[in-house]
Amino acid sequence: MLTLVLIIVAIALIFDFFNGFNDAANSIATIVSTRVLTPLQAVVWAAFWNFAAAFLFGTAVANTISGDLVNLDPAVMGTPYQQLFVILAGLIGATAWTAATSFMGLPISVSHALISGYGGAAIARAGIDGLQLPGAWPKIILFLFISPLIGMFFGSLMMTAVAWIFRRSTPHRVDKAFRRMQLLSAAAFSISHGSNDAQKTMGIIVVALTAGGYGRLTEAEWAPPWFHWLGMDHSVAWWIVLLCYAIIALGTMMGGWRVIRTMGSKITRLQPVGGFCAETGGAATVIGASLMGVPVSTTHVITGSILGVGMTRGWKAVNWSSGRRIVAAWIFTLPCTAFISAIIYIVVHGLLDLLGVAN
Repeated sequence: MLTLVLIIVAIALIFDFFNGFNDAANSIATIVSTRVLTPLQAVVWAAFWNFAAAFLFGTAVANTISGDLVNLDPAVMGTPYQQLFVILAGLIGATAWTAATSFMGLPISVSHALISGYGGAAIARAGIDGLQLPGAWPKIILFLFISPLIGMFFGSLMMTAVAWIFRRSTPHRVDKAFRRMQLLSAAAFSISHGSNDAQKTMGIIVVALTAGGYGRLTEAEWAPPWFHWLGMDHSVAWWIVLLCYAIIALGTMMGGWRVIRTMGSKITRLQPVGGFCAETGGAATVIGASLMGVPVSTTHVITGSILGVGMTRGWKAVNWSSGRRIVAAWIFTLPCTAFISAIIYIVVHGLLDLLGVAN
């Protein structure tokens, strides 16, 4: 049992790394494309703020992942071993899809890869009863569609407001001012990225330890006082929190350069003012979702924000062909990851059952 739990935790951390690797583009693509920072400077900046988010937010998203997605009732999901096989299959499917798309340069929703992989394996085990319905599924599906639209709205709103406020300023003055301000907006989006995405891995680790009988290791020992002042929920052990944030920051440090090129230059051409507006609008959207406990796709949100900024310059300012390619990757993520994870569960559980160790 312990060996299987440790394997799941290790794979969860690998997934966490590829989460940062793929989503590095979300945090730094705009600041690199506007040449405010070099790629190396940008990944260090983003990784630092990814990790800093550990001390700024609670664990509402982790609680959603660990308790509101899959029905782990033994009467439905079976023995602890069978529950762990579901978690393992979901993680392997999500990690494989995320790694493959990262190397192909496709910015996908890592969040939805994990959620659909976990759900697909649960359905393979127990049918539709394997999902905790309604649970968090309605709000996750809702935000699948509206989060890029919210990002687009805020990006467009920010760009319109800034254009009006600085309408009498020279382009040189605006460019100089927003080169400094984009450092702040990039930091804000990196914080929002950490606040949502690192918590998804935390939730999976909590589920695995609990299913394996080590739930006591997941209990929170301490939380900063401002968590309580702001009404934030913190219910995960700090060793899990810090480990997951450190790994996702490491993935961001390594960077997904092909994805960065897609996000930073192929959708629309950005100036520092546009980068600032896209990042600020995206950060506001993701942080709001994190506080509500909704796991969202930072890729969806920042892409929507970039599109919103580009659309303020006219329909032709946006490269819609790249947008269609990205949307296609989003659409295929849900069914493909769910299918891969379901097949992995069936195959692995079948083999172990033949060996007499699946129960």
